[in-house]
Amino acid sequence: MFQQVTDLREEGEDLYKYLKTLKDDQWPIHTPFKNLTCNQVVWHLHGSDKAAVYSLKDPQGFRDTIAERGKDPDPMGGDIEGVELREKWWEYFTEMCDLMDELGPDARVPWFGPDMGIRMFTTARQMETWAHAQDMYDVFDDIRTNTDRIKNIVVIGVKTFGWTYVNRKLEVPSDVPYINLTSPSGESWEFGEPKDNNYIKGCAVQFAHVATQGRNIQDVHLEVVGDVATHWMSIAQCFAGPHKDPPAPGIRHCEGYLTA
Repeated sequence: MFQQVTDLREEGEDLYKYLKTLKDDQWPIHTPFKNLTCNQVVWHLHGSDKAAVYSLKDPQGFRDTIAERGKDPDPMGGDIEGVELREKWWEYFTEMCDLMDELGPDARVPWFGPDMGIRMFTTARQMETWAHAQDMYDVFDDIRTNTDRIKNIVVIGVKTFGWTYVNRKLEVPSDVPYINLTSPSGESWEFGEPKDNNYIKGCAVQFAHVATQGRNIQDVHLEVVGDVATHWMSIAQCFAGPHKDPPAPGIRHCEGYLTA
């Protein structure tokens, strides 16, 4: 077992507990994520977690299937919903974590693109679990409590600075912003060398929101200074796939959550 699996498992446990609070008439309600319902958001997670189980159990079979069928891991709906869907997602999620526990920290996992190191693969599953849980917290105006395990997601956000530009076929700026963030527990997380003209400072959770495109930079309270930092935060994308634009200002805004 390594720490990223523990963090992923805890992320899933928190989402599972939250999903247990949803009433039957809340599952069909549309979220801010692509206007998908809560049912469809959980299907979105379930499809990827089910694919992850397949890849972890049968790497070559997974590769062969992708080569034959193409890269389409992401069903947005199916024939089960509500409590039944929650339990089916949870079954595959826990199996995925158990399989990850059996691998060494240097293992590699086939995925929809290049193989991924197991640490990054695990953190990517945590990132998606966390981000899509927020879709449901947002639609019901529920306040969420985060822990310092969000650092894994922050690190993905920092490391994908260059990817954000490459994915848009833009030149990658050579002057990478300095980042200084405060964790949920009050720790200070720093990335890069301090600069007074190109930096991002503030709440680590808010940075994670922007990097996962759960918030527009204008709807958080990060201190962003410099042309490069400002431009990056306007297009930041820490997840794979074609480039996406963040939500418009005011679309995904929850003031209480920002200060929680």
